[in-house]
Amino acid sequence: MTKNQTKKLVLENGLEMKGIGFGADKPVVGEIIFNTSMVGYQEIISDPAYAGQIVVMTYPPMGQYGIADEDFESRHAAIAGFVAREYCDTPSNFRFTKTLSEELEESGVPAIYGLDTRKLTRLIRNYGIMKAAIVDEAVSTEEALEMIKDFKPATRIVESVSTDQRWFKRTPHHKHDVVIVDLGAKMSLIDCLTDKGCNVTVVPFNSTTEEILGFNPDGVLISSGPGDPAELPEMINTINELKGRLPLAGVGLGHELIAMSYGAKIERLAPGHHGGRPVRDLETGRIEPVEHNHGYAVVASTLPAALKVCYEDVVDKSVEGLKCEKDKVLTSAFYPEGAPGPKEESFFTRLISWME
Repeated sequence: MTKNQTKKLVLENGLEMKGIGFGADKPVVGEIIFNTSMVGYQEIISDPAYAGQIVVMTYPPMGQYGIADEDFESRHAAIAGFVAREYCDTPSNFRFTKTLSEELEESGVPAIYGLDTRKLTRLIRNYGIMKAAIVDEAVSTEEALEMIKDFKPATRIVESVSTDQRWFKRTPHHKHDVVIVDLGAKMSLIDCLTDKGCNVTVVPFNSTTEEILGFNPDGVLISSGPGDPAELPEMINTINELKGRLPLAGVGLGHELIAMSYGAKIERLAPGHHGGRPVRDLETGRIEPVEHNHGYAVVASTLPAALKVCYEDVVDKSVEGLKCEKDKVLTSAFYPEGAPGPKEESFFTRLISWME
């Protein structure tokens, strides 16, 4: 780690917070959000659904167990920037192969620590979605605010995180074949399906219905990913062509797109759900602590009769999962594979039962 990188975080409302830089030594501007997870920073920085965002970790120490090669959700860090209260550059973990700072530097991701992240989290929670910049301390506040003003968030960011070509993940003595449409799929989702006896074929986000069905799958899953679902109208068309022909599931962005295919409306959440939050399984009544990363929610009042809410957020009552028995459609706004976090089995149990 480069020593004594004196940096500062500047929010679009003019607030300036000074700290110490690590990771890549360069400026960055992006949308700032917070994550409440206590562990799993490697999975968070490599989750493609965070692409373009500066992530503030509410749990204070980061970096204490380093980076392990087998724990990535994608090949490299996907976030735009990283903010922590404390940073440890001497990991204690027999599995670690590099430090968090080394990984962020290699991936071109600037980071800063030494800030009051609780204060920062309250600001994001109370004021909603904001843009921010991580810059050198020598950069004036006015210059940083001009950078933020000139910043234009990327559109159709799914195009930059989706696979360019199909690839396969196989398991011995498989029972089912599943196609994952990659909008920014996490490796833990793919691993969870192979662990449950499914061979998985991962295809690009813009694959046609004919290409997807050409693999003769028992089911299709539309993955999580970054950005606004309204920017992907072609995905809604594909979903409409798949519905009712075979079991269909959606996670995160996939959940939002499936809801839209039925005519439901989507709204932006402020500040979004990122990290551990409890959801209630409305069929069993069970409350499950699961991992979230989504900035949009389905407007419950716009749901058609064909879609039933099967999961809801315990805190704000927002829609966290949908089901259509007739079309064999199941969705989850949260991460059902629960990595990082606890296992959540009912989603996969329901999906696989339709493929029997």
